[in-house]
Amino acid sequence: MTDMMLKAEDLHARYGAVEVLRGLDFEVPDGNVVVILGANGAGKTTTLRALCNMCTTTGTVTMEGDDISRAKTADIVRRGVAHVPQGRGTFPELSVMDNLKIGAYTRKDNEVGADVDRWFEIFPRLEERRDQLAGSLSGGEQQMLAVARALMCRPRLLLLDEPSLGLAPLIIEDLFERFAQLNKETGLTMLLVEQNANLALDMADYGYVIESGEIALHGPADQLKNDPAVQEAYLGA
Repeated sequence: MTDMMLKAEDLHARYGAVEVLRGLDFEVPDGNVVVILGANGAGKTTTLRALCNMCTTTGTVTMEGDDISRAKTADIVRRGVAHVPQGRGTFPELSVMDNLKIGAYTRKDNEVGADVDRWFEIFPRLEERRDQLAGSLSGGEQQMLAVARALMCRPRLLLLDEPSLGLAPLIIEDLFERFAQLNKETGLTMLLVEQNANLALDMADYGYVIESGEIALHGPADQLKNDPAVQEAYLGA
């Protein structure tokens, strides 16, 4: 039986008086890629923020069986959760190398340099620009840097918020190939929020569709891809 990396039960989230999530229940099995689909404003980004306690929440979130519902965001990161936010999330005034080192700030081991070399191998464009300011990189390069920086903390769960947003099709395809490679080779668990439903469902094991802060549909990724309602709303069928 597959162990459960993350489980949310009756998850509500709000910003001030505005309730965005209305009782979500979902699971992310260890080693799997799970995708959350939905229209703009459905609550996808808020779902990832709620898991990291970055907004006001109620309900229960467990990671590997431990309740993290009231944990501080920094403590959730230390437990092995890395969040790549929408809009890259790099430090533009710092170099590529310094961004990567910041990603490892919670670590106490002596293998940070080896991990930098590893991500430079996976994202060779970053090595070419190691001394360049992050703010001067292209959109695709900034997204690569944001992902590599998140991976520098050696997470067990990677949260990805719209990684394809604003990128050229070839860059998107390459980025998703990297994600699939990481999942296959390292077993890294991923929870992916994505507008590009075709690419996301091709890579994912399971998917959830959110509408107005509630889960409207869920199932294995291949099943969702063949669902007429999903095809009409998200796949351009």
